[in-house]
Amino acid sequence: MSIPDISFPLLLLSILLLGYGCRAADIPEDTTSEFSVRLYHRLQVAGGQENIIFSPLSVAVALGMVELGARGTSLDEIRQTVGFSHLLPGVEFSLLQNLTEALSDDDAHHVIRLANSLFLQEDASFNPEFLHLIKKFFRAQVETVDFSDSAAVAERINSWVENHTESKICALLSAEDFTSVIRLTLVNAVYFRGSWKNQFRPENTRTFSFSRDDGSEVQTLMMYQQGDFYYGEFSDGSQEAGGVYQVLEMPYEGEDMSMMIVLPRQEVPLSSLEPIIKAPLLEEWANNVKRQKVEVYLPRFKVEQKLDLRSTLQELGIQKIFTSDADLSAMTDGKDLYIGKAVQKAYLEVTEEGAEGAVGSGMIALTRTLVLYPQVMADHPFFFVVRNRRTGVFEGEVNFSPF
Repeated sequence: MSIPDISFPLLLLSILLLGYGCRAADIPEDTTSEFSVRLYHRLQVAGGQENIIFSPLSVAVALGMVELGARGTSLDEIRQTVGFSHLLPGVEFSLLQNLTEALSDDDAHHVIRLANSLFLQEDASFNPEFLHLIKKFFRAQVETVDFSDSAAVAERINSWVENHTESKICALLSAEDFTSVIRLTLVNAVYFRGSWKNQFRPENTRTFSFSRDDGSEVQTLMMYQQGDFYYGEFSDGSQEAGGVYQVLEMPYEGEDMSMMIVLPRQEVPLSSLEPIIKAPLLEEWANNVKRQKVEVYLPRFKVEQKLDLRSTLQELGIQKIFTSDADLSAMTDGKDLYIGKAVQKAYLEVTEEGAEGAVGSGMIALTRTLVLYPQVMADHPFFFVVRNRRTGVFEGEVNFSPF
């Protein structure tokens, strides 16, 4: 039976604390890196000079779940946009399965959890093969709810999200997000916490000025250490990035996961660097930084952002699934489903590791001309990627640094 005007909210959720990662030796090279960078650029244009934090991995997994139920042009648009069109049909599901399973391997140094869930209207009919495949590839939990009881559904889904993100993502949805015509909601959550390989000493943290690109300043807590890190100086050969810029890769415990920080010169706005950020360049940075002793000044920061991804994904080429022309008939026997919402809420926290209450006072006296080692002073806007060897887990930029 056809049900008119059905909307299908797709909720993409992710979370990060201090990080460590995964074993990825058997995972193919990341095929979604270009999609991740294109997504970042779209969010940057929309966000202006605000902080940005999102999880390309979370978006890819959620779209993979949608792709399992898509056919025709709806399917083709997802495969083309995310970067799967060069693969044999269906191979991407095994790729995402292998990646998420490797990320979820237990390790003494970190906690990383990926959780997927389907909430189905209790009296609606869904294709058993679709439900089987989504459990197989994404280990998704499936439960039924009554979307007409919108307050109860919002409470149930919010509770699920809180339970899978150590209560860092709270009250994500409200009763107003649901109506009686909704038949299915997909939820994807990523939680990540770990330790730096070289931890910052809390007693070295001091209050410092962080200079925004608009010329204003905010006071932040600046961490400091001198240690062995992967470091390089690069130039795009033009003035687009203001000449030379610094790339610092700081590994987490175990070294399979790292945070890569890309920092323009003090007098150069981050917006000058953003146009040159491309997927091949990320790999070039990773392959050409060299291990050496570096002085690092990095702000403690906490960024949380809720993103409405629907318009962004449409701009990137995923359009049909958000219209009444969507073909999600692999989910049901009819063509009466379409995507009503695409939302991601991400959280990133960077500290000395377990020392949130340890705050020094005063100002750091800096002597740039007398340093013996390369110095990375992240006291102005910078771009970052939290990544393992095969995929970006979190990506964004810091334009101001409240904590």
